[in-house]
Amino acid sequence: MTSRSAKATARPSSEGRAVARTQTLIKGENGIGTVRKTTLPGGLRIVTETLPSVRSATFGIWAHVGSRDETPALGGATHYLEHLLFKGTSRRSALDISSALDAVGGEMNAFTAKEYTCYYARVLDTDLPLAIDVVCDMLTGSVIREEDVDVERGAILEEIAMTEDDPGDCVHDLFAHTMFGDNPLGRPVLGTVDTVNALTADRIRRFYKKHYDPTHLVVACAGNIDHNKVVRQVRAAFEKAGAFKNLGVEPVAPRGGRRALRTAGRVELVGRRTEQAHVILGTPGLSRTDERRWALGVLNTALGGGMSSRLFQEVREKRGLAYSVYSYTSGFADCGLFGVYAGCRPSQVHDVLKICRDELDQVAEHGLPDDEIERAIGQLRGSTVLGLEDTGALMNRIGKSELCWGEQMSVDDMLTRIASVTPDDVRSVARDVLGRRPSLSVIGPIKDKQAARLHDAVA
Repeated sequence: MTSRSAKATARPSSEGRAVARTQTLIKGENGIGTVRKTTLPGGLRIVTETLPSVRSATFGIWAHVGSRDETPALGGATHYLEHLLFKGTSRRSALDISSALDAVGGEMNAFTAKEYTCYYARVLDTDLPLAIDVVCDMLTGSVIREEDVDVERGAILEEIAMTEDDPGDCVHDLFAHTMFGDNPLGRPVLGTVDTVNALTADRIRRFYKKHYDPTHLVVACAGNIDHNKVVRQVRAAFEKAGAFKNLGVEPVAPRGGRRALRTAGRVELVGRRTEQAHVILGTPGLSRTDERRWALGVLNTALGGGMSSRLFQEVREKRGLAYSVYSYTSGFADCGLFGVYAGCRPSQVHDVLKICRDELDQVAEHGLPDDEIERAIGQLRGSTVLGLEDTGALMNRIGKSELCWGEQMSVDDMLTRIASVTPDDVRSVARDVLGRRPSLSVIGPIKDKQAARLHDAVA
């Protein structure tokens, strides 16, 4: 990603504190859409986007830690900790945390991914100071009591059970394991029953202290807000908690590459007595920093990104073999995934797989016609803008961009990058990504004879 502007200023504190560095990363029209960033002396980054035309604001804190950072013995610790930060601080009980936002009609939540975690609150613009105080208190002042760990363990085990009861969700975890094997990217974000049962309060506290240092955090705020006020309020909250223990440190850099994923032809089948078989056929994709990701986005849209896509038309519209069929991409720091999902009757699995495999092979060998590429570019440009129409989406964009890329890109620049994708770019990335031997994950009532044919389907 590239930033449009990087005008930096440094202002000393009135009380002799170390200075903060402020940059204007994207200069909007009449202040609308302006993205600014301040780096505090303790290594905390604060990035904001101003949208004066709304009456809401979304405040979030992104942590540079995900399930990828767990050892096998710590499986599920990142997600467990996400739950525990809502259980109380030295200043607030769990009820105090939830009731504070409920009292002003706010929304509060969090999510854990493989490479990051985010905690956020969406409120009226006038209630932003409250949201900042509560979320910062959670991130800096969690007490992680033994009794809370025991209580929340039950809730997390229920969440795992709920996921296991949804094979359409569970098959994505299975596909990650099929592609990555027994390494952190291949293990479920929630952990397993065994790893969650084995986690102790002491181990989770150590994990918390290691990964929730200010240098590992990005504060993001979007909406009808004032950047300088947000910086002052966040700084005061972190200083009040004594979070800045070392003022001479810099933020951690975005994740670098470790290794490229190269798997082919792996098959994993899980027998379940379900009404449908849930299938993912896929290949290694691209990392999130690969410049070809724009072309892959167009390719993905054309193949399985909507009702006019090839897979939807061939599998559902023409043959009625599945209700849900789509393709998707996932990009990580050093590798990625491309997958095609379908849910169908068990007796139709082989027909669905053949159609999907034939379409992928056809596009890998011959590419897509120009009209399909043009339609996909238009669809992707439109969905990109429509997906950024609320303050929560804007907060997600600027927070993730700072954490994962260390840079910002304006919406106009994103649209330009998508529009600049050429048919040759799409055909080239199709040969590279779709030309690989695919792997396959299936959950459903698969019989032994079917299993042998499914292995043959990716040969």
